[in-house]
Amino acid sequence: MRIDSLFAAARAAETIPVSFEMFPPKGELTLERARAAAEKLCALKPDFVSVTCSAGGSGDSGATADIAQMISRDFGTSSVAHLTGIGLTHAGLAARIATYRAAGVENVLALRGDLPQTGDAPSGDFSYAADIIPALVDAGFCVGAAAYPEGHIACDSLAESVRHLKLKQDAGASFLVTQLFFDNDLFYRFRELADAAGITVPITCGIMPFMSKQQVTRMVFMCGASLPSPVIKLLARFEDDPDGLMRAGIDYACDQLVDLAEHGVDGLHVYTMNRPSVARAAMQALRAIGPL
Repeated sequence: MRIDSLFAAARAAETIPVSFEMFPPKGELTLERARAAAEKLCALKPDFVSVTCSAGGSGDSGATADIAQMISRDFGTSSVAHLTGIGLTHAGLAARIATYRAAGVENVLALRGDLPQTGDAPSGDFSYAADIIPALVDAGFCVGAAAYPEGHIACDSLAESVRHLKLKQDAGASFLVTQLFFDNDLFYRFRELADAAGITVPITCGIMPFMSKQQVTRMVFMCGASLPSPVIKLLARFEDDPDGLMRAGIDYACDQLVDLAEHGVDGLHVYTMNRPSVARAAMQALRAIGPL
């Protein structure tokens, strides 16, 4: 199912779509290793599952397409295949489009992709996610894009980031998925700015539970997400209790999801890290407050 149609149906029914993200496992037998995780995620009946590429644009687009196809074909769940533009030429983009179309992919999340941590950015024909969106729309895909509630790490201000977001909508993006955040008030502020800027497509909120202090540190430096006081206190309280910190991180994320649902957001997207237990906890928390 096309994701724009899914959001339209949800709006008409006054429900909130809930979705999951998974990534292709590294190493050999990618599809076989992904199948077990995908089957468990789809058993929870999300509205869709997105499939990432690897960081830095190095992802195997064939694996991403194959897993997205498997999710839709074998488990009857709508899927979204990520596509990163960093380092892509026009010919490379055409090849990715052909791969995705051959796999029956209907929905694509268009991303710039991570820049290399060292050295210069790989040469390519596209600088921003908005640059690849028109070609994807022309190819018949339903195209989504990323949103940044605290502003993109490369932007000097949140206002500048919102202007770039409007360019993605203008280029043809029909839904948006946010980067992770730990403070819902920051999202509500961002939503007001997006509304004022004329952004009308659905914005689904991306939430990732913190599982370890190392993970949180990495996310903060990679994404520019801020840590509110409650998170800092939990990190300190469970510094010597990894299992306790993991449980606290999942509980905190579930509280975020419930609050967002009660504030009537357009959608909820759980970064599962291929952990069905994370997805299961999220769905249990949301279903406890009523029909989604």
